[in-house]
Amino acid sequence: MSKAYGGERDEQGIVLPGLSVEKRIVLSGLSDEAGTSLREQIQAHEELGWRELEIRTVNGSSLADIEEVDFQAIQRDIEAAHMQVTVVSSRIANWERPITAPFEWDAEELNRLAARVPALGTKYIRIMSYPNDGLPESVWRGNVIERIRRLTEIAADAGLILLHENCAGWAGASADHALDLVQTIDSPHLRLLFDTGNGIAYRYDTHEYLKKVLPYVSHVHIKDGIWENEQAVYALPGEGQSRVRESIRLLLEHHYSGIFAIEPHLHLIPHLKQQSTADGGSLKQSYIAYGRCLESLLDELQEIETQSGGVFV
Repeated sequence: MSKAYGGERDEQGIVLPGLSVEKRIVLSGLSDEAGTSLREQIQAHEELGWRELEIRTVNGSSLADIEEVDFQAIQRDIEAAHMQVTVVSSRIANWERPITAPFEWDAEELNRLAARVPALGTKYIRIMSYPNDGLPESVWRGNVIERIRRLTEIAADAGLILLHENCAGWAGASADHALDLVQTIDSPHLRLLFDTGNGIAYRYDTHEYLKKVLPYVSHVHIKDGIWENEQAVYALPGEGQSRVRESIRLLLEHHYSGIFAIEPHLHLIPHLKQQSTADGGSLKQSYIAYGRCLESLLDELQEIETQSGGVFV
């Protein structure tokens, strides 16, 4: 039987012990992979016993695009469920917005989110770093640094933290680029989001990436998969080629105090605009099964650590 991974956070965002006093591991997930509606998303997390959601879309719309009255309803529903939001996954600098896209799109989205996300219990907004659009490498880098610097200043003024994911864009191409970004901008309002599975699609070893960027990682996505027939095929955590176990162990051994959020990609792959034809119930049950698989993997790691005389806390 898997232990509980509900947990709470204190005022500083540090993870406190959850229902299992042995652990300080709190789980969340990109909830739109459990269903389109917020109701389905909340229900999946309630069944898992998790108290955190990572919001990307609700009813197919990004949080920044939702009308104010609808946003207030979202806020009320999350509060009524006694949940809070881990991170808001924005479209800022993502695969839809190359480096040649108007910067105003991202500034406007960030300003709109800055007025909303604190009410959901989070200070984190996920971003990327602009896919190239024919620019020379040095020009691409310079423009990315300048844009992310300006966005970080907006976040700092709002008391928020931008989390750059190792995904689409210049700084997602390698650990060296990610380090260049955070060290050049040099602000506590810019940190890294590490996704265990993104190296499958982008053809690099994410575990080796993590070793380099570890001190700057404030949030983690759990994803796994294999490279097959020239494409990424996603799998349950621990069953692919992403070295998920090794990365979780490394994070916990270095006292990572953030949250692990599942991003299954088994039925919904937003950047490819792919979604299975499964009904909402099947999506939800698949999401729950993925969460249970991660819990079992964590229990397995805990057992190994306990037998060797340690404990993850």
